[in-house]
Amino acid sequence: MNKKEILLLTISGQDKPGLTSTITEILSEYNANILDIGQAVIHNSLSLGMLVEVGDMETSNILKDVLYKSYDLDITVKFSPVPVKEYSDWVNRQGKGRYIITMLSRKISAKQISALTRIIFEQGLNIDTINRLTGRVALDPDPHKNTTACIEFSVRGIPKNEEQMKTDFFNLTQSIDVDISFQHDDIYRKNRRLVCFDMDSTLILQECIVELAKRHGVGEEVHAITEAAMRGEIDFKESFTRRVALLKGLDVSLMRDIAEHLEITEGAKRLISTLKSFGYKIAVLSGGFTFFAEYLKKELDIDYVYANELEAVDGKLTGKYIGEVVDGEKKAQLMKLIAQMEHIRLEQVIAVGDGANDLPMINAAGLGIAFHAKPLVRQNARHAISTIGLDGILYLLGYRDRHLKNDMTGKW
Repeated sequence: MNKKEILLLTISGQDKPGLTSTITEILSEYNANILDIGQAVIHNSLSLGMLVEVGDMETSNILKDVLYKSYDLDITVKFSPVPVKEYSDWVNRQGKGRYIITMLSRKISAKQISALTRIIFEQGLNIDTINRLTGRVALDPDPHKNTTACIEFSVRGIPKNEEQMKTDFFNLTQSIDVDISFQHDDIYRKNRRLVCFDMDSTLILQECIVELAKRHGVGEEVHAITEAAMRGEIDFKESFTRRVALLKGLDVSLMRDIAEHLEITEGAKRLISTLKSFGYKIAVLSGGFTFFAEYLKKELDIDYVYANELEAVDGKLTGKYIGEVVDGEKKAQLMKLIAQMEHIRLEQVIAVGDGANDLPMINAAGLGIAFHAKPLVRQNARHAISTIGLDGILYLLGYRDRHLKNDMTGKW
């Protein structure tokens, strides 16, 4: 029986049409089997690798024919024999310990990549592929438009110390202007179905209760309580009750003016319109107020809204609220309820928020994200985005810019 050999062909040079076809046509003449193949093109420069199984009696002829053709194509070809046992060990390792590490920033620098890959190396992980998910970066970007850059690393292996690695990633994000997400490369990563957003300081830039307080002349008092609650220093229900009480006597008509001037967070429209087009359900679970959440529901085509309702009598707020407070635990319960109604597993749910009262739903969701959050929240969430807009979530799901809508008009 003809023995088999395994060869690794590494081809580099200027990319040109028909190159892969020409090389594989030669291999086909010798009944070679392709065990693995990968190609990347950067600025018209090609790197192509093929792991092939061939009969040992055919090896010299294959080398000769491929090298001869490489001169015609003006490419460089290198051949490396791979021991059968080494290949078998590699096959046995496949499917074990696969992760996705996503790097997000306004602009990616060599310093950022160097620091990240050093941590990957120290943890004993091997990088299989590196892909740029965002479009090519202009040398002179429009100063009036926010830029986004994302690079995705597919890695393999078992981290020496996963908790230490996550700590190192967190410390790195604190020291240089970058976000880093570490995810298991499993079936759920690209199969999410529901996104649950906090509203104030997440889906919109404002804290609505602070805006109301400013109109009522109690802005500083309410802001101080709000900040303490967001840092986790005050129980949410207590802080909510105290803040609402300060709004007693406020004219309800002012709420409409505030709603009409809400500033929607960078990337929110792009994120939601894109995910809606892919069949996602969108929910707002807010410790804020239903009046503003319902406004956003119409503006952004949101499916579910749960928030707090302020009591009003004769067009004035009474300083009280109606019903049960939507606090952190309630948000997590509502998220689970929506998922159950939509027949969606929690692993398929994304939760996004910025405050301590968002942590229960963030940590219960398959993909929980602290968005431009306080340090306490970032430390206790598995993922964080602090450098770019909400549409950065699309890259955590593995989408590339070429998959997404180009603008807010819905054009592809």
